[in-house]
Amino acid sequence: MPYSPLLIKPMREELTSVGFVELLTADDVDRAMKDAGTGMTLVAINSVTGCAAGMARPGVRLALSGDAKRPDRLLTVFDEQDVEATARMRSYFADIPPSHPSFALFKDGELVHFIPRHRIEGRDAQSLAADLEAAFNEFGQ
Repeated sequence: MPYSPLLIKPMREELTSVGFVELLTADDVDRAMKDAGTGMTLVAINSVTGCAAGMARPGVRLALSGDAKRPDRLLTVFDEQDVEATARMRSYFADIPPSHPSFALFKDGELVHFIPRHRIEGRDAQSLAADLEAAFNEFGQ
């Protein structure tokens, strides 16, 4: 059952305040992923979990504020909240088991890097930021 929209509003805003576009429906996801056919696109699967609050959201914010190449597009869906949108997004990387929080990096529409929950939890935000920055630099233009 989804949490109250008031409770998760700050969790959403942690990402939207740094440029992530929130995708709320399956149609939103399809439109955004059509545009993701060129350049680099980062998708954040947001979550209410402790590792999302302590590591994932702060880590991606650090990565985006650093010197690494920045993705052309920043997209997010909220797991267990926007169920239809999250399911559709996961269809774009169907071979990977569901994981929240997580990050998917696409280059010219192709999934090139994925960071699942087990590579987020138990680490600090700086370590995650370093992983993301390395991926941005490897696959960026």
